[in-house]
Amino acid sequence: MPRIYCPDPLLTHTALGLPREASRHIQVLRMQPGMAVTLFDGRGGEFEATITAMGRQAVDVLVGTHQPHEREAAHAVHLAVCMPANERMDWLVEKATELGVQRITPLMAQRNVVRLQGERAQKKQAHWRAVAIAACEQCGRNQVPVVDAPVTLAQWLRDQALPTTGDVDAHRVVLSLTDTQTAGSVTPASGATRALIGPEGGLTPEEEASAQQQGFARVQLGPRVLRTETAALAALMHFGHLG
Repeated sequence: MPRIYCPDPLLTHTALGLPREASRHIQVLRMQPGMAVTLFDGRGGEFEATITAMGRQAVDVLVGTHQPHEREAAHAVHLAVCMPANERMDWLVEKATELGVQRITPLMAQRNVVRLQGERAQKKQAHWRAVAIAACEQCGRNQVPVVDAPVTLAQWLRDQALPTTGDVDAHRVVLSLTDTQTAGSVTPASGATRALIGPEGGLTPEEEASAQQQGFARVQLGPRVLRTETAALAALMHFGHLG
């Protein structure tokens, strides 16, 4: 059964005109009145629904039973990742969503190739959020991860000043290319884990030191040097326990 994200609040046993993107999705699938779909609004669980009318630009549905299904990772992980070049960031967002990431913050460090700001940054944020939504529809998640606007690493670290508000138990790690403890020796936190991943070539010593000043413990994933997107997913699998 097709799964469709609907940002509008869903209520059992109500008629609803779907918003433009959701309607377009159903039209692309060439569905017809009387066919069943699964809807989720990101507020918990999913809803059975039946298409009642199809227009050129609008689709009406009757929302049915709510199912409290959740398919989240065992532990929440916030990936703060220095953006890889080309299409690899799209791939990272898609796969991290499938693996259960809670939040993704795209960063720009000193060694970053990709630099985004202004309108271009806003468009990229909207694009990555659409990638995350599509991944949720495909993989069965009902919680859409937060995708932040790109920000410089220096600014993001300033925002992480200890103590944090409302997330004081968050575990903080920064992936490092230097000899240090392995991720396997670090017990994932019971609350959210923030994992900072540098660009190709790693963070500068000054950037690592800044992260440590904000409570980030340096860890290695292993003896091999991984690409940014590979390292991000490996950290997510380790600290998120998939669930």
